[in-house]
Amino acid sequence: MTYSIGQVADRLDISPYTLRYYDKEGLLPFVDRNAAGRRRFKDNDFNFLEVIVCLKEAGVPVKQIGNFIDLCMTGDATLQDRYDFLAEHEANLEQKMARLQHTLDFLRWKKWYYKTALQAGTERIHYLPGTNQVDPAVHAEFEQLVADGASPKALGELSFK
Repeated sequence: MTYSIGQVADRLDISPYTLRYYDKEGLLPFVDRNAAGRRRFKDNDFNFLEVIVCLKEAGVPVKQIGNFIDLCMTGDATLQDRYDFLAEHEANLEQKMARLQHTLDFLRWKKWYYKTALQAGTERIHYLPGTNQVDPAVHAEFEQLVADGASPKALGELSFK
């Protein structure tokens, strides 16, 4: 079975423009064209396309994705290179996710900070006496609540009753 660019775009939830761009950048050497020059995608092409979309979502630059596709098109002689490529980008993505998790954790701590300040009617409840510096014990209190099983997200939610 063959698919048009629109059908593929719908199936992958990307735009036809994106697919045309990928083709222009050399990421789709496996795609056939009909007599009129229109791209005709095959069932097997989705294996490549899903990899391309995944790598793009992982933040891999198009040029590097193109290099990976070239390795795939070369065949079994590049299996180790392809494995190494994916392992490197997996590690990069894990680092990025760890940074994002740290950012999310901090935002949730600050929501709790402001929620408790709102409940008290002042931010001063969090300050070291006589300063406008946040008492480290306040953050430790939040961390202890989380360590005791409280949901960090729920801790920062305002409830108006």
